[in-house]
Amino acid sequence: MAMPCRLVRLLLTASCILLQALGAHAITRHYKFNVVMRNMTRLCSTKPILTVNGKFPGLTLYAREGDNVLVKVVNHATHNVTIHWHGVRQIRTGWSDGPAYITQCPIQPGSSFLYNFTITGQRGTLLWHAHINWLRATVHGAIVILPKLGVPYPFPTPHKEVVVVLGEWWKADTEVVINQAMQQGVGPNVSDSHTINGHPGPLSDCASLQDGFKLNVENGKTYMLRIINAALNDDLFFKIAGHKFTVVEVDAVYTKPFKTGTLLVTPGQTTNVLLTADQSAGRYLFSVSPFMDAPVQVDNKTGTATLHYANTISATATLTLIKPPPQNATTIVSKFAESLRSLNSKEYPANVPQTVDHSLFFTVGVGVNPCAKCINATRLVGTINNVTFIMPSTPILQAHYYDIPGVFTDDFPAAPLHKFNYTGSGPKNLQTMNGTRIYRLPYNASVQIVLQDTGIISPESHPIHLHGYNFFVVGRGIGNYNPKTSPSMFNLIDPIERNTIGVPTGGWTAIRFRADNPGAWFMHCHFEVHTSWGLKMVFVVDNGKRPNETLIAPPKDLPQC
Repeated sequence: MAMPCRLVRLLLTASCILLQALGAHAITRHYKFNVVMRNMTRLCSTKPILTVNGKFPGLTLYAREGDNVLVKVVNHATHNVTIHWHGVRQIRTGWSDGPAYITQCPIQPGSSFLYNFTITGQRGTLLWHAHINWLRATVHGAIVILPKLGVPYPFPTPHKEVVVVLGEWWKADTEVVINQAMQQGVGPNVSDSHTINGHPGPLSDCASLQDGFKLNVENGKTYMLRIINAALNDDLFFKIAGHKFTVVEVDAVYTKPFKTGTLLVTPGQTTNVLLTADQSAGRYLFSVSPFMDAPVQVDNKTGTATLHYANTISATATLTLIKPPPQNATTIVSKFAESLRSLNSKEYPANVPQTVDHSLFFTVGVGVNPCAKCINATRLVGTINNVTFIMPSTPILQAHYYDIPGVFTDDFPAAPLHKFNYTGSGPKNLQTMNGTRIYRLPYNASVQIVLQDTGIISPESHPIHLHGYNFFVVGRGIGNYNPKTSPSMFNLIDPIERNTIGVPTGGWTAIRFRADNPGAWFMHCHFEVHTSWGLKMVFVVDNGKRPNETLIAPPKDLPQC
């Protein structure tokens, strides 16, 4: 009997070693973000900007699915600051989500905070950015989440991976830009340029053909571009002369691959594409340009960069140019949106809620409120269901966790209190209600939200971002949503899964998610001007019954207001 017992012990030991080896694949990654001012020159103009570690864009944070990530943020600047890990689910770790006065007080000058979260069930490209005022104009960078060790991509492995961050540049101080606009009650000045990896590019004002970001490629090789829209206020088209893309992932969710020559990326969205270097030697132009199909002013400058083939003899070789899409190319945007489908494979299923516990109808748009000191004695405001959100002075998550009264009310309307022709000119009274209202959800409830654009002042596309969750985009359409007929068009099999979605101008988008992450979760327009105006709200999701369905206790170094 001794041999079998010894054999059993050997087998158990081997099993434990194997399990430990598999578990060891998930590691803890440490980063330090020093928030500092740096002088930066663009468009022949120098100004001080807020940065992380002196870089613009900031560093790329790398992790694997399952890793624990610790980021110590030290504020050496004179601004209050927070960092948001855009798209990271933050399962039970809402204290590390980052939006100021929603989940935390800001990190004050001379102070620090350790963000602590685990990457759970996600792989792909996301982004980090400041989440207070307009500081994310320069305080942003990429998050690259690699698959677990030994797990391949569900597409051919690229020769190389490249992060491409799209943004905007103002010659003026962006905090001055928005503060002046808020005092006057009008829209802010638009940016002076679009950028690719921090540079306006070789065709911008005050530039040479050698300026800007350059991507060196070898003929016949395939590259994966991890594209991020970190711009404040513009949906952006992205193209490369003479080349097409194969879309394989958006918002850290694998997609059914499809080919296109033009990408549309809204602020806060990410898109991974495969690019095959299949052209002859030479240089080819990147272009990033705005999409706006409403009478709303945007920065119409085209940001540029160059793709350079390795066998090109001279850096001054002919540059193949490209014409950006028309600014109001709605057809291109609609075709791109309708081409996106979740992979929905055995390994990566699309678990779409088939039934709905909470059916919500949210109008999104702008309004006009009285303002004695403003131009024309009125102020432009943002609104969801005619509620303009007022930021509290105590973070909502703290008020929820400690049951602090008087910070918020849980009476956010599930539908507009007054119905009207939403995509028409709107009611005669354009005034909104002010309040710090939240919508409360029980743990694990299935939720459907129909996001309806309005024609008040002007219809406009809105990139809506939900913190703490991915959602499935089950439907979209132009005009007013019809609760009787529109659901017949829903895709409940393989809809795209995202964390940020563009609501079409004069139209609607329907999303679904399961409220399986307790905490306080911000939902807002990712046009920063609209967030400043109040186009935002908060979901408070209650704890479940089990310990793993409960919000963790706040960290000891959580900043104080």
